[in-house]
Amino acid sequence: MKFNVLLFVAFSLLLNTALQSQTRKSAATDDRKFWLSHLQRVSRPVLENLAADKLKENMPVILSDRIDNKTHRTQVAYLEAFGRTLSGIGPWLNAEGGSKEEQVLRNQYRQWTLQAIANAVNPQAKDYMQWEGGQPLVDASFFALGLIRCPWLWEHLDKEVQQQVQTALLATRKTVPVYTNWILFSGMIEAFFCKYGMEYDDVRIEYSIREFAQHWYTGDGMYSDGMQFSLDYYNSYVIQPYMSAILEVINQKNGRYNWYKADFTKITQRYAELQERFVNADGSFPVTGRSITYRGGAFHHLADVAYRKGLPSSLQPAQVRGALTAVIRKTFERPDSFTKDGWLTIGLYGNQPQLGDFYITTGSLYLCADILLPLGLSPEDEFWVAKPALWTSAKVWSGQDVPADHALHLK
Repeated sequence: MKFNVLLFVAFSLLLNTALQSQTRKSAATDDRKFWLSHLQRVSRPVLENLAADKLKENMPVILSDRIDNKTHRTQVAYLEAFGRTLSGIGPWLNAEGGSKEEQVLRNQYRQWTLQAIANAVNPQAKDYMQWEGGQPLVDASFFALGLIRCPWLWEHLDKEVQQQVQTALLATRKTVPVYTNWILFSGMIEAFFCKYGMEYDDVRIEYSIREFAQHWYTGDGMYSDGMQFSLDYYNSYVIQPYMSAILEVINQKNGRYNWYKADFTKITQRYAELQERFVNADGSFPVTGRSITYRGGAFHHLADVAYRKGLPSSLQPAQVRGALTAVIRKTFERPDSFTKDGWLTIGLYGNQPQLGDFYITTGSLYLCADILLPLGLSPEDEFWVAKPALWTSAKVWSGQDVPADHALHLK
């Protein structure tokens, strides 16, 4: 009798453990499925149409009411949409594994993307893109970042297409970047050349890294965007993810910036802490600064640090997954976030055209794809399989006790 009781207790414990494990896996699977469905909703219109050489034919170009140059902005909107989409889904395209359904989906998107690249850089294609000028420098750099994040694409492009990509990116050297985060756009393109064994300009890279590292760090995990500090999300939209990618490429090549690695790690981890705290309990976040219509792109940095597995010990992957999932759900819960044909509308929470700055077009909005970087992690990674956890604001505003926040002081 005693043996039977012990056996029953042991069996119950094993069953309970198995059920808990299954529940955790189910929750993680549901999150990943949701992210993949969002990836499709955002990126499919761009990639499927560009692969068919019909992006310019089918993508509506909605312009900010305050647009500064209608003709130029319209011409570059297609490169904006493509480059920004690619920068966000590149890690997922580069990954392997996952469910059979995910593998089939990835193979389809890989084929679309290969053909999309071929059309974007082919002067004979209807969807050949605008590569020269100010704004094209910006979005050519997002395109380059996407290829840096996805070596699989570069390795599977035809040699002729690779040459056309190189030609297109070289055209951006005619543009002198504005003395702001724009210097990182030039640096990123040179990092692309470096990564794939082409001749690159050390000076453009040196300039972009040295200015931020030695002149524009303001403290507590944030850089100023040029000579003036602005309370916006540009540390996340561009600055820190771009610096991370450029430094990784160059340090792997020759270790030139190893001197900055320790401080930069502290800075990126501190800003990741701040970003996680920016996410309110309902997934909303402070509506501050320009470019707010990039929606979840405001958390490009937090997503990038999670993807790179560089989160500080203060942040568990599951709580970051929870925070980012909440942002995605919140910023797209209104149906008017998309047109009836599935293209993004200008806004943060639905269709809000007054939020659009003078440079915002339909294409600009696709920076929201950069919140999806952790899809490049294996479905078996802790980020995806760990039991769901609340993020800081959700903990605090549900009455939980959490450690107090403290600023970072490097010296």
